[in-house]
Amino acid sequence: MVLSRLTSYIYICFFAILIILNISFLNPLPPSIEAQNSNEVKDGPPFNGVNMHGFYTRTAQARDSTNDLPPNYFDESFKIISTSGMNHVRFPFFWEAYVKNPNEFIQELETVASVADKYNIKVLYDNHQFHTSSYLNPQRGTGFPFALFEGDFSFFYGSGGGTKYPTAKVWWSNWWDRNVRDKDGNDGWTLQMEFLNKIVETVDKHKSTVGYEILSEPQVHDKTQWSKIGNYNTFISDSLRKLTNKTIAFSMSIPVSLESPIDLNPINLAKMAPKNTTNTVFKISVYSLPQGNTYQESRLSTFVQAAGLAGVPLYIGEWNNVKRDKIIDEEGEIITFINETFSSINQTEANLMVETFKNLDVWGSAFWQWRVDSHQVQNFNLINVTNGKIITTIYFDIVKNAYQIVYGETNKTTNQNINSNKESQLVLSD
Repeated sequence: MVLSRLTSYIYICFFAILIILNISFLNPLPPSIEAQNSNEVKDGPPFNGVNMHGFYTRTAQARDSTNDLPPNYFDESFKIISTSGMNHVRFPFFWEAYVKNPNEFIQELETVASVADKYNIKVLYDNHQFHTSSYLNPQRGTGFPFALFEGDFSFFYGSGGGTKYPTAKVWWSNWWDRNVRDKDGNDGWTLQMEFLNKIVETVDKHKSTVGYEILSEPQVHDKTQWSKIGNYNTFISDSLRKLTNKTIAFSMSIPVSLESPIDLNPINLAKMAPKNTTNTVFKISVYSLPQGNTYQESRLSTFVQAAGLAGVPLYIGEWNNVKRDKIIDEEGEIITFINETFSSINQTEANLMVETFKNLDVWGSAFWQWRVDSHQVQNFNLINVTNGKIITTIYFDIVKNAYQIVYGETNKTTNQNINSNKESQLVLSD
C-alpha cells in the first residue's frame, strides 16, 4: 500500500512538472530578465544604436580593401550618433584583420574607444565572422585567420565557408570538438583567447567599453554540438573574466530555420550559454518584422524563451527589415537570399520593431549598419560618403526617429554637454 501511494505521488509530480514546462514554452513573452550583478544592465536606459564598421579592423586576408576611411571618420560618426540621441555602437572586428595588419588594427581600436569616450557612446566589441573566413570564401568571407586552415590539407582554399558547404561543416565540427590547430600545432581556442586578450587590454580601460561578444553567429551542423558550444563559450568567458567584469555576449547560431535537423529550440539554444552567466547577454539578429508573421513570431519567441532558460537578458545585436527569396540550387537544396529590390524599411515598420524590443525589455539593440562602402541592399546603408564628407541617409533618420519615438532620447547628458561647450564641437570635413 505504501509503495503504491509513493508510486502515485511520483507520477503526479512528474506530470505536474511536464505541465509547467509546457506552459512556459507556450508563453512567447517571458517576464523581464536582468543579468546578475551588472550596473550596466540595471541602471539607466537600454543601449540603443547602430553597428559601425571600421577599416583596419574589418579587412580580409584574401582581399585588399578599396574603401579607406575619410578624415575624422570616427569623430564625425560618433558625434552624429550621439547628437541624434543614441548611446550605443556594436563594433564588429575580424580576427584575420588583426593578423593582416596588427599595428593598424590595435591603433584603430584605440581610436574608437577614445572617441566613444568623448561622446559618451557605449561600445560592445563583436568578434565577427561571416562564412567562416576569407580562406574558405575569398569573395565574401571574413573571420578566422588562414593559419587555422593551412595546417590541414583537407581544407582547400575557396572551398566554401557558408553553412551549406561540406568543408564548413567539417571545420566547424572540428572547432566545437576543440580539434582545430594551426600549422605549428597550436590549439585554436587558445589562440583565439590570446587574440581576445589583446582586444581587452586595448579597450577595457575606457569608460565607453560596455562589453565583448565571444563570436557572432557560430555555425551548428549537428544537434550534438549545442553543449559543445556551451563548453567553448565557457572557456572563452572564464578566460575573459580574469581580465574584465564588463558585459559578455554569446550569440545565436546559424542556420536559424525552425525546421532545421539541428533541433533549434529554446532548450538547445540555452545550452550555448557559458556556465557563469554573471553580466552576460544573449545576442540575436532580427531581420524581419515579427508582428503579423507567424514564422518570425515563432523564431523570436524561441530566442526569448532561450534567454529566459539561460537566465540572461536579450540583446538585439543586429536588426533591419529584409525580404528573402527561396531558390533550388544546382545541388537540389533550397537556399534563401536577400531580395535587394524589395528589401526596405519604413518608419512604421521601424517603430513597431523597436516597440517590440522595448516590450521584451531587451538589454540593447543595434541597427545594421553604419559603414563607408555602400551595400547593394539600400536599407543597409545608414551613410554615404561624398568628397570625404559623411552624409546620413533616410534610413538613419528612420532609425533615429524610431528610437526617439519609443524610448525618448537616450543620450541626453552627452547632447547637453556638447551643446553647452561649442569649442568642443568639430565641424564635419569640408
